[in-house]
Amino acid sequence: MAEMTAPVAVGDRLTVTIEGYAAEGEGVGRYEGFTVFVPQTLVGERVETEIELVKKNYARGRLLALQEASPHRVDPACSLYTQCGGCQLLHLSYEGQLTMKRQRVVDTLQRIGGLAEVTVHPVIGMAEPWHYRNKVQYPFGLADNRIVVGCYQKGTHRVVPTDTCAIQHELNSKVMQAVRKLAQKYKLTVYDERTGEGFLRHVLVKNAFGTGEVMVVLVTNDAEFAKGPELAQALAKACPAVKSVVQNINTTRGNTVLGSESRTLWGADRITDRLGDLEFKISANSFFQVNPKQTEVLYEKAVEYAGLTGKETVLDAYCGVGSLTLFLARRAKEVYGVEAVEPAIRDAEENAAHNGIANVRFIVGRTEKVLPKLAAIGTGFDVAVVDPPRAGCDPEVLKTMAKVGVGRVVYVSCNPSTLARDLKILAELGYVTKEVQPVDMFPHTFHVECVVLITKL
Repeated sequence: MAEMTAPVAVGDRLTVTIEGYAAEGEGVGRYEGFTVFVPQTLVGERVETEIELVKKNYARGRLLALQEASPHRVDPACSLYTQCGGCQLLHLSYEGQLTMKRQRVVDTLQRIGGLAEVTVHPVIGMAEPWHYRNKVQYPFGLADNRIVVGCYQKGTHRVVPTDTCAIQHELNSKVMQAVRKLAQKYKLTVYDERTGEGFLRHVLVKNAFGTGEVMVVLVTNDAEFAKGPELAQALAKACPAVKSVVQNINTTRGNTVLGSESRTLWGADRITDRLGDLEFKISANSFFQVNPKQTEVLYEKAVEYAGLTGKETVLDAYCGVGSLTLFLARRAKEVYGVEAVEPAIRDAEENAAHNGIANVRFIVGRTEKVLPKLAAIGTGFDVAVVDPPRAGCDPEVLKTMAKVGVGRVVYVSCNPSTLARDLKILAELGYVTKEVQPVDMFPHTFHVECVVLITKL
């Protein structure tokens, strides 16, 4: 059978009606039965597009004109929207975003997981979906021989100067610009990915909403930083909220932002943030949720689905620095947190001690290895909570939970596709997906978080 020839070519201009959305929020239409992706378009819109890329099974175009606009279209609240890849949905009303994200979860569960009858609740959104991010991470660049800092232009590594951001806390932007001015004043060089030369690579600002403390992390291409302490002190003077300035050393040629070694240039080694009535220590390399208000919503839903009465022994797989573990521990008899990253476990143990929570035990290792060992010494679990990275759970984790007889599973997911895949595996292992609660952790982006209640047949 002859292969189908694409009915479009690069440079063609054509009109399509947008019928759905792709995984990252682009509009999807069809031309003579051929799939065409058009970013910044909405379902129901009739658009003129110019084809920029043609593959075997699809084409991608750029939006030229709206012939019929959606009633949910709004003017983007950012002048950099067409350049920056950080927000994908600023052209869609917030109510429309929540509807779109729920539908994405419904469609993905059905298409990948075969779950057509599962209850998917409306997405829990934010009353004020702006300036919610407590962390910003930007590369340094050069423009007209002056240092700039900002986001990458979409699809490139060209730095777009970013003075403000609609989803960043205003203080993050203020600190970022102070860093830029000081880098210029101290005549620091900027890292060039092509040559591997230059000193400053990235800057991170971590803003503890609960305490008002700020940490600044300067990622450098060399350990030697003679001007570092002086620059750090000047930054703290310019921005009194800054309590910690850290140098992170990354001499690799890859695209990983942080290196493994950090040195405190000024102030404290860590800052403290709060979630609910719990406090957490945050270091340069530690992970902490970037939307604290919605994190509390997410965690409370996970605790609710866990159905804790104070008598249960709970497994928290992929526990990280133990933030969710401690929320669970206040309602459970005992919680075991398992995490493969040893520094995260050290942070988790310190956070438990700092909050005076003693009914937790943290173990370094992979869950599929740790769980059978615990079972062998008679440790069983009434409830398992899993909060894996975007890649989802290792299949052996799911199989091991079934093998040791975990009766209730709460799955916290940041990726509907891998969630659906894992729910299908759990169904094959004798589990039933009861309900799904999406939570909007990242307004104006295509991301959606879910909390899922799963029980054993």
